[in-house]
Amino acid sequence: MKNFILFMLAVLIWGSTWLVITFQLGHVHPLVSVFYRFAIAACILLIYAKWKGLFKPLSAKHHFLLVIQGLSLFGLNHWAVYQGEHYITSALAAVVSTSIIYLNILFGWLLLGKPVVKEVLGGAVVGVLGIILLFLPELSKSEMSQFVYWGLGLVFGGSILASLGNITSAYTQKSGIAVTHANALSMTYASVFLALIILLSDIPFSFEFTFEYISSLLYLAIFGSVIAFWAYLTLVGNIGADKAGYAVLVYPAIALILSSLYEDYLWTWQSFLGMGLIVFGNLIAMNKWQQIGLTLKIARTRIRG
Repeated sequence: MKNFILFMLAVLIWGSTWLVITFQLGHVHPLVSVFYRFAIAACILLIYAKWKGLFKPLSAKHHFLLVIQGLSLFGLNHWAVYQGEHYITSALAAVVSTSIIYLNILFGWLLLGKPVVKEVLGGAVVGVLGIILLFLPELSKSEMSQFVYWGLGLVFGGSILASLGNITSAYTQKSGIAVTHANALSMTYASVFLALIILLSDIPFSFEFTFEYISSLLYLAIFGSVIAFWAYLTLVGNIGADKAGYAVLVYPAIALILSSLYEDYLWTWQSFLGMGLIVFGNLIAMNKWQQIGLTLKIARTRIRG
């Protein structure tokens, strides 16, 4: 039940961030908005970790790993995705980002020696098919020009970085570093890196003093970064990056539900079939399908009895 709550927290919050991010797009450069988001999140986590006494002495190796986690999961990953969406639609970017579940399986096997679980791999295949069906109308509108391929490459590169961040988090948790402690430091390192990139690129640190921008920024920082990443990375430590990575397949579906309520997204038979495949794939990946089948069989037997 604890893992289920963690999974749903990450999925529901990240699913909503797709809509909230639209309020960040305006006069402020996207890279600056990303910096604001993780700088605020890092400050919150640093204060909380200090208050709770979570900070413990770490070796140079652990700090190096947290730098990698911060740059890959919070810094370079988001930078690549934001740049990639200059060339491709958000729907196509969402489909490409689902590759992270395969990358988590691959890197978990290569770097951590974790065996490939056939249920997770099979569930991932079914889930990706569902995502493709959900976004099929948008995908059909995309013209495959050289700019589109460049955008695909950037988003896929971001997925590789995010996956490496997941694997690094799983390793640091096994080393005894608490998730909040690790996130506080890694988000701080990522914020410093983003600030340096902005300064070197001569991008202005502008700000938009509107209710929409400030409220969406706080939501992304507190819920989208502090709470969702804590829930997700705790899940990574509990059940592994391969199973936890399935959240990447589920939260785009949540984003579509919100889009149908606020952005006039029209559901088709492909959409409903895609949602069904995502749920079915989730059950397979989490190895729950047989348990549900057994429960239904027992219930049917009791009803007949």
